[in-house]
Order: sequence, then structure tokens, then C-alpha cells
Amino acid sequence: MPGAYPPAAPTLSGDLLTIHRLLQDPLRLERRLRTIVDLRFIADRLLTGRGRSSGGAALIQQSEPIVNPRAVEAVSPGAEYPRDVTPEGTAVLVPVSKWGQAVSLTDEKLKRSVYMGREVDRALTKTANTVITKIDRLATSAVASAVTNTVAAAAQWDSASALLYRDVEKAGAKIVDQNQGFKPNAVLMSTTKYAILVTDPAIAQMRRRETSDNPIYGGDIEYLGKYEVITTAVSNLPSDDVWVFDSNELGTMIDEVEVDPGYARIDNGLQYQVKRVSERDAWDIWARRITAPAVEEPAAGVKITGTGSLG
Repeated sequence: MPGAYPPAAPTLSGDLLTIHRLLQDPLRLERRLRTIVDLRFIADRLLTGRGRSSGGAALIQQSEPIVNPRAVEAVSPGAEYPRDVTPEGTAVLVPVSKWGQAVSLTDEKLKRSVYMGREVDRALTKTANTVITKIDRLATSAVASAVTNTVAAAAQWDSASALLYRDVEKAGAKIVDQNQGFKPNAVLMSTTKYAILVTDPAIAQMRRRETSDNPIYGGDIEYLGKYEVITTAVSNLPSDDVWVFDSNELGTMIDEVEVDPGYARIDNGLQYQVKRVSERDAWDIWARRITAPAVEEPAAGVKITGTGSLG
């Protein structure tokens, strides 16, 4: 919260002690972290399942069938029902890794800042965003590698003959037609593709006019039909394509949720710790997430190809 601490001359020790008390208290640090709204992974929106590792890994079932292999038969009066065995998916062991980074915050930087709390926020936010970027890239890469079903776009999305909404619906239909019980409900794209989407004339004609949630008045397109629109920088994607998927079935983020002594933890799995380094008159701040993305149902997603590389 920039400005949470009143400006003070560097010689006043009371405010500096307030900062030190914050840095030394994991609970206060956790509350402060929750106020930084940008700490959000798209990885957790793509792979909404929540798994826990045991011994540094988790066992998942991949591509688990939803129907039994034996066909249903007519049963004569008094006869036993034919038996079958419920099929299981392919067992896959997913190891978790510890992803993290540390930064240093000197006493001089704290004391010579008008708002000392802002320096703490900047250090926390930059470190968090660096970890978040890495986890997001891991998750999107896992999705892109696992999802092999494709649908071709009608045309490149920035062309006059593009049919953006129809492309998304066709991809969703391909998922549904597998008869695996999937219900596609989300679409992932780059922020550049979103810019094309939000200014598409055909989509604009289908929106309500003269309302505050219209993008021209400062609103966003959070949903395209029944699909939640998830965007990220094109640099976080393995390719500038568009993916449609069932976010409830696609996969899981597997986290090691146990918190070691001294760490503050927030809901998205990020863990922080701060250590006083007296010999350097500084504080070390580091963040981590012990996690791994796991795509359990590759058939729950479809990649739309031919939308063009617009990033």
C-alpha cells in the first residue's frame, strides 16, 4: 500500500522501526501481500485442479476414459448383469520443483525514501511477478505440448474475413463432440489477440449498446459467449495461437503446500521470507512456489491454428 507510512526525515527512527517490524513479522507481511492485486497466476486459471505433492511428487491419471470398455447388453429376466471393469487413465508421476528468486533491500533505500512502505511493496511485487511469469510459462508450455487437437481459423484474426467468435465455437464443438463429458468454458489468447477481439466489428454488433460495461466506455470482454477470456503476454505463450478448453477438466497445479518456518504464504501458492543481514545493513527478501503443472485431460482442449502471429 504505497503511502501507508507517513513521510519522515531519514533521522527519525520510529518509522524505520515500523518497516523493520513489518519485515520481521510473517503474518503482517502476509496481510500486506494480499493487498497487492497484481499477484495473480494465469496458470491457476488454466489448470484449476488443486493437487498436493507427497515426497516431492504426485501421481495423476492422464486421459482417463469416462465410459467402460464393454458394450451394454440386453439383460434377460432373472439373469445377472454383465460385469465390466472401470478403466483408468495412464499413471503419470509429476515431480514438483522449487521456483524462486531473492532480492536485497538496504537500510539506506528505506530511510531515504519518502514513503518507506512503497519500497517494500516494490520489492515484493517485482519478485512476485518474476516468479509468476516463470510459473505461467511452465503451465502454458505444458498445455501446448499436451493439447494436440486443432481447428483451423476461418482466416487470420486481423483480416477482414476473420470470424473470431465462430472459430471459438467451432473449437468448443470439437471438444464436445468427443463425447467425453467435457464442457469447454474458457479461451486463452495473447493480449494482442484480445485487442483484435475487443475491436472486432462482428462481435461489437452483438454487444449491448450504450452500457458502461461496453469496452468503448472502459469495460472489458470477460466472457465471449460461455467462454471466459484469459489473456497473457505473448511472451508467456509458446506460440501466438488461441486455445479453447474445459478449465474444470484440463489439469491441475500440484503444490507442496507445507509452509516452512519463517515463510508467509498467500492463496496462489506464493511463499515469502525476509531475513535481516546485519553485516550488510540490508534485508534479503525471497519468494518461491513449489509446484508443477499437470495436464490430466489433453482432449479437454483444442488449439485454433491460423489466427496469425500478431504479437
